[in-house]
Amino acid sequence: MSDDRPDPAPPYDDYGLDPSVAQAIRDAVDRSDAAGLTALMEPLHPADIADLLEQIAPDERRALVRLYDREFDGEILSELDEGIREEIIAALSPDVLTDAVREMDSDDVVDLIEDLDEPAQAAILQALPAPDRAAVEQALTFPEHSAGRLMQREVVTAPEHWTVGNAIDHLRASEGNLPDQFYHVVLVDPVHRPVGYVTLGRILSSRRETPLSTITEDSFRTFDVDEPDADVAYAFNQYHLISAPVVDDAGRLVGVITIDDAMAVLDEEHEEDILRLSGVGEARMTDSVWQTVGRRLPWLIVNLFTASLSAVVISRFEDTIAQLVLLAALMPIVASTGGIGGTQSLAVAVRALATKSITSANARRVVLREVLVGLLNGLGLAVLLGAAGAAIFGQPLLGLVLGTAMVANQLVAALGGVLVPLTLNRLGFDPALASGTFVTTLTDVMGFFAFLGLASIVLL
Repeated sequence: MSDDRPDPAPPYDDYGLDPSVAQAIRDAVDRSDAAGLTALMEPLHPADIADLLEQIAPDERRALVRLYDREFDGEILSELDEGIREEIIAALSPDVLTDAVREMDSDDVVDLIEDLDEPAQAAILQALPAPDRAAVEQALTFPEHSAGRLMQREVVTAPEHWTVGNAIDHLRASEGNLPDQFYHVVLVDPVHRPVGYVTLGRILSSRRETPLSTITEDSFRTFDVDEPDADVAYAFNQYHLISAPVVDDAGRLVGVITIDDAMAVLDEEHEEDILRLSGVGEARMTDSVWQTVGRRLPWLIVNLFTASLSAVVISRFEDTIAQLVLLAALMPIVASTGGIGGTQSLAVAVRALATKSITSANARRVVLREVLVGLLNGLGLAVLLGAAGAAIFGQPLLGLVLGTAMVANQLVAALGGVLVPLTLNRLGFDPALASGTFVTTLTDVMGFFAFLGLASIVLL
């Protein structure tokens, strides 16, 4: 007899975890239904379980972890936001934490524990076998945000004189000791210095007697252990790398970086740039109220002082505004439009700096382009605003003042949007962190000054 029951609903919709599945999981936690929770969680990807843990309240989170304790996957820990990792680790029993950590690659373990406090670090290190513990402890001695921190120690190597047949036999014999995912077999010389690598595809498609040294990839390059991870990510993106060996000061192979880790760094860099442009630093959704206030309030205070410069400029034209009150209603138009123009140039400049698209060779051309863009934008807005000012208020000279001030402020916005981040970068500061405040202040001050100054000369 056929089974006419409908298939169970998939756990995902078009945009990730199905909300009904998430609610069913929360209901199972409320009922303390361990079997039902395991059945609901089993089909889920570790990244979606991590998302769920980040989205629910802390008390629900702890209850879910306790109930799901024996089934906890180590990948979930590596996917979790740094803000709640310690909380999850503290909620896991020692046996479950041990099993979860042992499943992880060394680079994931390093990423997991580098931001934890010492008791949490000790708990995880204690859970590792002695060789893995030594590898992780060594990785933690490398500078933060370096290739040494980013690499994994599990590398598949072969002597440079081997053939394809030697490599295949070695891989088959090492079945239980191979990394879960790897892309290249790294060729090393007698002192363990990498001299090239061969893709698995090349190995499988070549004859057994083929020397590995004849089928190496042209993309081969190495990274020093102390090289900044942002530079590593840039190289992966620029040169389309899949994996790359990491070497110590003597050039000996110590690990390998894979594309997934490099792209994670690139994503983090982009996310940080976006957050810093908004003046919120390294904000996370799991931050407490006080942590969020601590990151945002200092920049609001800085902005308070810089905004006072605009007030000073306006106060200098108090008599002008008193004689023509209409100016008070119109001057925010010039300043705010300039602010938008400056933000547009700023976003392009910060992104170009992050991707190394701006160099000393093309900086002059980039600045000139932004000036021309600002001039043309200003002229377009001047025609519209000038005509509207003349038509609505019946004062052609007022329209002329508005249009001229608009052109001047768009030029200032375009220049400021590109020169401020370039200058900060040259001085060694993060251009994404402070540029927004300076560019906004610049456009406000110059917008008010140009508009009110011209009005004082032309209209009074």
